[in-house]
Amino acid sequence: MAELEHLKLEKKPWPTRTHSLHYYYLTLSEPGPSLPKFLAVGYVDDQPFIRFDSRVGKAEPQAPWMTPMDAQYWETETRKQEKWAEVQQVEMWTVMGYHNHSSGMHSTQRMFGCEIQEDGRYRGFWQFGYDGQDHLSLDLETLSWVSAEPVAMRTKHWWETERCYAEYDKAYLEGPCLASLHRYLELGGQRFSRREPPTVRITEHSAKDGGTILRCWALGFYPHNILLSWWLGEKELDSEYAETRPSGDGTYQTWAAAWVPAGKKAQYTCRVQHSSLNHTFTVSWESSHPGLTAMVISLVLVLLVVVGGVTLTKCIQARNKESYEQAPGGEDPHNSQSPARAGPTPLIC
Repeated sequence: MAELEHLKLEKKPWPTRTHSLHYYYLTLSEPGPSLPKFLAVGYVDDQPFIRFDSRVGKAEPQAPWMTPMDAQYWETETRKQEKWAEVQQVEMWTVMGYHNHSSGMHSTQRMFGCEIQEDGRYRGFWQFGYDGQDHLSLDLETLSWVSAEPVAMRTKHWWETERCYAEYDKAYLEGPCLASLHRYLELGGQRFSRREPPTVRITEHSAKDGGTILRCWALGFYPHNILLSWWLGEKELDSEYAETRPSGDGTYQTWAAAWVPAGKKAQYTCRVQHSSLNHTFTVSWESSHPGLTAMVISLVLVLLVVVGGVTLTKCIQARNKESYEQAPGGEDPHNSQSPARAGPTPLIC
């Protein structure tokens, strides 16, 4: 923190949306050759900026905007993560004992951080998990640990015998965490204020009961917070949602699906709300496929031209043949004994 406080940065106005700084710590009881014993990753909003892997043994930058940080900063971060690795290792073996787990692959997870909201308010959080399940969380108002399962009561009693643990966590979240978030936002600059609007598409899928499943896709948006909903008129429908996931290019994607009766898809709309949009964006099947009708019309016209062209060619060939047969000496050259025609056959072209 001393390094951050003395870092000379260009003063810029803070972006007017919610921002967060949070860390994930993972400890494994039996790491193996391809897994670390301890892993720590820090995020500003949804972007990783620092990482510590026990196999490497040092904290490393994960974002280009961290280059102004000097060697002392990275040495301090490395020592801090080494201490956390020791603490979390002790916690893991203790909680394993509470669960009667003496061996096997087990893990503890710690997630903590702070958030600055658009209106200037802030909140902090500190959570601890075991084997991917919630175990304890810190209530910052009462400085008490909230247990998520019966076994966690033993961990709760253990941690609450030393009130300084909760006091330290609260002090960090309301002080250095917020100061660090401000500094990192200043370092990252426009990377944390950009907004990319979603591209919205609707796809159709057959349902087992004979109806239709319409899926509303939002692609290529940033930041990751977005709201999709399906509507029939002014009634919001129950929908199935996919977790928002990275697209691989720094943006995000997700979808929401709704079941509709066969042949009724034109009556349903998808509404999209995102910070890059100044209003709720409404999409229907027709508006999501503006070229579909034109494509069908074009296809019909092409078929008419092709079929009409073939028909016209046959008509012309037939008329030429008829004129030839009606002309003097117009017998069939391949059959001189062919009977004379009774008269021209009317052709409709």
